[in-house]
Amino acid sequence: MNKTIRRASVFTLLLVFALLIRATWVQFYEGQALADDKDNRRNVIETYAKPLGNIIVAGDSITGSARTKGSDLEYKRTYTNGPLYAAVTGYASQAYAPTQLEGIYQSLLNGTDNRLKTVMDTVTNERAEPGNVVTTIEPDVQKAAYDALGDKKGAAVAIDPSTGKILAVVSTPSYNPSSLTDANTAGSAWKQLNADPDKPLTNRALRQPLPPGSTFKLVVAAAALEDGLYSSVDEKTDSPNPYKLPQSTDVLANENASAPCANASIRVALEYSCNNVFAKMAVDLGQDKVRAMAEKFGFNDATQDVPVRAYESVYPKDMDQAQTALTGIGQFDVTATPLQMAMVSAAIANGGKLVSPHMVSEITNSGDDVLKNYDDEASSKEIVSSSTAEQLQSAMQTVVDEGTGTNAQISGVTVGGKTGTAQHGENNSQTPYAWFTSYGKADGKEVAVAVLVEQSDAARSEVSGNGLAAPVAKAMMEAALKS
Repeated sequence: MNKTIRRASVFTLLLVFALLIRATWVQFYEGQALADDKDNRRNVIETYAKPLGNIIVAGDSITGSARTKGSDLEYKRTYTNGPLYAAVTGYASQAYAPTQLEGIYQSLLNGTDNRLKTVMDTVTNERAEPGNVVTTIEPDVQKAAYDALGDKKGAAVAIDPSTGKILAVVSTPSYNPSSLTDANTAGSAWKQLNADPDKPLTNRALRQPLPPGSTFKLVVAAAALEDGLYSSVDEKTDSPNPYKLPQSTDVLANENASAPCANASIRVALEYSCNNVFAKMAVDLGQDKVRAMAEKFGFNDATQDVPVRAYESVYPKDMDQAQTALTGIGQFDVTATPLQMAMVSAAIANGGKLVSPHMVSEITNSGDDVLKNYDDEASSKEIVSSSTAEQLQSAMQTVVDEGTGTNAQISGVTVGGKTGTAQHGENNSQTPYAWFTSYGKADGKEVAVAVLVEQSDAARSEVSGNGLAAPVAKAMMEAALKS
């Protein structure tokens, strides 16, 4: 063999070795990363090769799977009453990443969760039978909220104060998740939903914080009572009416000019929603004390999972006294989700203790064996003393019995609440937000509810928490407390 042939043979052999080394590297070291790549269609084909597990409400599946035609994806996700439960389920799509519970429990629902594997699955390396997600949602409460909101743009949340179970999560306008499940038709539906100015894909209940208006006065009142600024909800406050904002020429007036808001007690100030009282109260307490109380209720928490990650409700920092005064009435840069304001009412209703809210009760395998029980893991923390909670309950009952929240009255039920009408747009140029946060108790049952109406067909002069949001809360409480 001459030198040229020998060199060519050695070079060729080196190339073969290099190819073998590269193939080994790709197979054993990069193989899993390539297998898990989101653009690897084999994963989608495998996910939809069999029916998915289901999301359960009150013992019934609100999801399912159906065979497809003319596709390498054998099954697609289906939904029962899809628009009603869209804010709970989200969607599982052959074309887009899953959202809400569908996304959080994707591996459980498609059978790739290692907790689902049997010994035989491990031996054969087959995908396990999928598991199920059992929610805390009560269908009657969910439907009551959805029907009562109707064509309004808004959201509602209901919580059992004693257990933390979320009984309803509704966001309107809603959408039908079924329109996004099939890869062949999802594209057009996706474009239409994203082009809608009302943003139906946005979960307003959990993921759109807005100014809470006067519902935030409950937090300020809690801070004042806990701090000892006032010893009782019936003690007179030192609150001039109207109230001149500190370090400002602006004067803060009340919506009802004839309301007895001068030096009003906390009870009267909540009953008539007196801005002067709570603006001055926030200044007297100082922003740090108001913020500390807000954070105890859950504001400024960017890690709030129910298990869906809820957007952070915010109480701002580094304000002057005029801005602090405005936070006392739920304005300036204060924002809250309906979930957050339901948590405020839930803690007050539960004697000052907040049980961590959650909308999944348990997850199971295909044989209904429980893999994890979230009800057992719910934690509880004291937000305010039982004495403060009791006083706030009493004052909230006065709001409903005699004050701005009369539309939430329910015969035979103890109802406490707080209305809110939050400014929207520069100089309040747009339609205000209507809020109502409340609790109801009857026959050993209780429920806390928060409702936000962002937009409705009502004339601007008719927009109020009592007029728009309280009737929705009433319908939800009636559904939750019925025997």
